[in-house]
Amino acid sequence: MATALSLKTLPDLPARVARPSYARNDLSHGIVHFGVGNFHRAHLQIYLDRLMNAGRDLDWAIVGAGVTPYDARMRDALAGQDWLSTVVEQSAATSEARVTGVMTDFLPPMDGRAIVAGLADPTTRIASLTVTEGGYFVNPALGKFDPEHPAILADARNPDDPKTVFGLILAGLKARRAAGRAPFTVMSCDNVPHNGNVCRDAVAGLAAAQDAGFAAWVRENVAFPNAMVDRIAPATSDRERAITRDEFGIEDAWPVFCEDFIQWVVEDRFTAGRPAFEAVGAEFVADVTPWEMMKIRILNGGHAIIAYPAGLMDIHFVHEGMENPLVRAFLQKLERDEIIPIVPPVPNTDLDGYFRKVEERCLNPKIGDTIRRLCLDGSNRQPKFIIPSIADRLARGLPVEGLALESALWCRYCEGTTDSGKVTEPNDPNWDRLQAQARAAKSDPAAWLSMADIYGRTAEVPAFTDAFARWLRALWADGTEATLRRYLG
Repeated sequence: MATALSLKTLPDLPARVARPSYARNDLSHGIVHFGVGNFHRAHLQIYLDRLMNAGRDLDWAIVGAGVTPYDARMRDALAGQDWLSTVVEQSAATSEARVTGVMTDFLPPMDGRAIVAGLADPTTRIASLTVTEGGYFVNPALGKFDPEHPAILADARNPDDPKTVFGLILAGLKARRAAGRAPFTVMSCDNVPHNGNVCRDAVAGLAAAQDAGFAAWVRENVAFPNAMVDRIAPATSDRERAITRDEFGIEDAWPVFCEDFIQWVVEDRFTAGRPAFEAVGAEFVADVTPWEMMKIRILNGGHAIIAYPAGLMDIHFVHEGMENPLVRAFLQKLERDEIIPIVPPVPNTDLDGYFRKVEERCLNPKIGDTIRRLCLDGSNRQPKFIIPSIADRLARGLPVEGLALESALWCRYCEGTTDSGKVTEPNDPNWDRLQAQARAAKSDPAAWLSMADIYGRTAEVPAFTDAFARWLRALWADGTEATLRRYLG
């Protein structure tokens, strides 16, 4: 019989399950986190759990917050188990479960008054967020905050009733300043280049629409450290719930499964102190840029390279994609020929060794990571993970054959059918637009590249556009497998 997870039942869990050595009553909150999803619970919560198990930083517990119906569902699931989470860390050889207890409350999602009060609380010293790549209101073509986004315009008109994460953060900062309290640090834990700067531009950009003086105060007084975060934590399904129940004896409404690899590199800029994360594996640096570019170009770009050919060949899991000799050879050739050579050096890091670790991680069969997840949200991910590599190579006069093929594979995927004719369900917030452009590109490849907000000026360079058109025609004429073989030579 599995044990329903709660504070009361912690002593009853099987001996092989690690559990908190700290007591909930000994904790007090110091962080409000927006976006309590799987990645957050497998990353920030793990570092904090390690610290608290060492008897340190017990005054930095997390209070959850959110602005979407997803957040409400997560809150409902975790409320029934006293905000505890089962985290199952999996290598290819072993699986280990631990229960984390670092979250002590979850503010009612979409309740602006409650969330602003939580941010204004003197004990809150960090507001952290995991809102995904597309949640920062950035115009992809310009690479800048978009003050004309409808959600931002709505918050600008209604500063006392904000609906976005950034409107709520801004209202919390405003309340603190009015009360004479120091501002909290705003710490992005998202997979966005220079995520702290991007977050600062969103908060200050929204402030500028309300009060230019307050916007200047935000930029001058609030810390927004950049960070590189890394761990694979796929979505939870009934499969993960069943494993948690059957293998570890725990009934958990929303367990987290993740790989055993974890990395966090953070710029050490905090307004009101921080937990000693460096004592449990995080690395604090003056400038995160080298690590960030390595991860975004090699790992995240690599995920896109695997995703679209595998998706077109009806491959379900990421490890199965890596076991396909054509997909893996495509990844290896493109990374080593076109991506790794233009990634700047990273202190104390061998880029080829880093890439080999990426391969090892993607081959892990226990994670259950899906090709569909890697294909998700390409309209936000491609401008961050792939197109910058294209732009860099074009600027240096270097060939982009493999990157052009990757872009053609994304276009072909967005048409909405696989090579076998199977329908691809919508997999992007902009799916309707992408599908229309991809279908037009079947006869006119330039139609796809006309999306200037995604491709920017790369769509003006014949070295890229000609290669893209050639590869897209090959995909339609011969299919993914034959096209990959041609590229691999």
